[in-house]
Amino acid sequence: QVQLVESGGGLVQPGGSLRLSCAASGLIFRLYAMGWYRQAPGKQRELVAKITSGGVTNYADSVKGRFTISRDNAKNTVYLQMNSLKPEDTAVYYCNADALNRVSVPGAYWGQGTQVTVSS
Repeated sequence: QVQLVESGGGLVQPGGSLRLSCAASGLIFRLYAMGWYRQAPGKQRELVAKITSGGVTNYADSVKGRFTISRDNAKNTVYLQMNSLKPEDTAVYYCNADALNRVSVPGAYWGQGTQVTVSS
């Protein structure tokens, strides 16, 4: 079965950086679009960034220029480098795998989530 395991979350001060990782198993990773979504308390889950199998990326306007999504097909891992973090970036971040290789709509598979808290 497909498993997505996120890591790298934590507490960081405003202006700081974090790198999230998502290790995937049980799928042909190179064929899937991979995405990061987040959900803050009381809000709907939203797209943060997504990368297709061909390397096309898509970012939420709120993170453009600050976050970078990348993938390593040899390691079956997708990353989210987050710089210049703001308190409004505080949320649970979820990894997603999409067999239909779309640029924004999430696929069927989700990780368990990792908490990111930006606070002084």
